[in-house]
Amino acid sequence: MAQIYISLGSNINREHYVKQGLLSLAKVFELPFEQLTLSSLFESKAVGFDGAAFYNMVIGIKCTQNVEEVASMLRAIEFSHGRDHNAKKFSPRSLDLDLLLFDDLIINEPAQLPRDEIIKNAFVLWPLSQVAPELTHPIVKQTYRDLWQGYNKTSQQLSIVANCW
Repeated sequence: MAQIYISLGSNINREHYVKQGLLSLAKVFELPFEQLTLSSLFESKAVGFDGAAFYNMVIGIKCTQNVEEVASMLRAIEFSHGRDHNAKKFSPRSLDLDLLLFDDLIINEPAQLPRDEIIKNAFVLWPLSQVAPELTHPIVKQTYRDLWQGYNKTSQQLSIVANCW
């Protein structure tokens, strides 16, 4: 079984799409909801464009699928929840699911792993440090807890919101 971590984000009807994203992940990975490892839910300003604030979190899942299957499953979930097939990188999202880690794979296709956003964005690193604090980043060779502790927290403002699931 592989250990994967997925970031989930939404800035359109956020509570609805976070709930639906979580339910869809449990369904496609054929897991009881309780077997998803969930970070806190965070609110952050949009990065790279002017838009509504995002809800973000990270989910840990043990799965039997390969990386290509997981990437395809995540895209299918996004599209089934209104994601525009031609959406620009920096634009509003009903549901954004990004594969962050797949075991300790270092690859660029079908997804960049580990995803470079992990060490660049607080809305990815902080929740990942909650669900995998002792896990070591396969490239920078530091734990996610240490990476979060060393992160410049003034660069992106982020707050924990009440869990909505």
